[in-house]
Amino acid sequence: MLLVHGTAADHQRWNPVLPELQKRFTTYALDRRGRGASGDSSDWSFDREAEDIVTVIEGIGGPVDVVAHSMGAALSMEAATRTSAIRRLVLYEPALVGLPAAILDDILPRLRELLEAGDRDGLVQTFMLEVAKVPATQVELLRSLPAWQGRLQASHTLVRELEAGRGYRFEPERVGQIRVLTLLLLGGDSPEHVKAGVEQVHQAIKGSRVAVMPGQQHVAMDTGTQLFLDAVLGFLTETK
Repeated sequence: MLLVHGTAADHQRWNPVLPELQKRFTTYALDRRGRGASGDSSDWSFDREAEDIVTVIEGIGGPVDVVAHSMGAALSMEAATRTSAIRRLVLYEPALVGLPAAILDDILPRLRELLEAGDRDGLVQTFMLEVAKVPATQVELLRSLPAWQGRLQASHTLVRELEAGRGYRFEPERVGQIRVLTLLLLGGDSPEHVKAGVEQVHQAIKGSRVAVMPGQQHVAMDTGTQLFLDAVLGFLTETK
């Protein structure tokens, strides 16, 4: 299994669910570019990150289950059009799909100012509250976890990923090339534009299914851990 985290995170994002996943799978938790143990480069692009994921999947060898969150899910969705080495695919609220341009136009200047001022905590909190739409109570929970430090260290990658989002165009025909069994995870209380984005992906990937986690939004690994595990493990271990 390969785990692919989202924006403002590193491999530690999976800590709440990792012990249960490791009981059933040989598990790899990726540090995306600029995070944790992974290096960075000045020529970052969405396309290069998707290729990174393909390289890791094919380096693992054999059919790989991919579980991905947010921006990691958007990247993994693109990666799935470029490799035949994926067995099953779990995409939890892929970023950018359905994201209103007005949100990015409003938030990017403020995020750049926070980054230039060195206010990494404020940068991550603002992103969580205004882009990911994580409720304030859940943001406080995230701030109390050890993984928050990894989020702060990776916060410089936030702006560039959102800037890339301004040029992102969801292409149903391209995504429709995915031929592996795909589960789309959705928080029952997630914003309407997130629900609409998941529905777009669902319509594009033939045979995909949607699992709604009641009472959850964008961080069910932390706030609804068992719901998340039940949905993921149920899908990956079913026989058909």
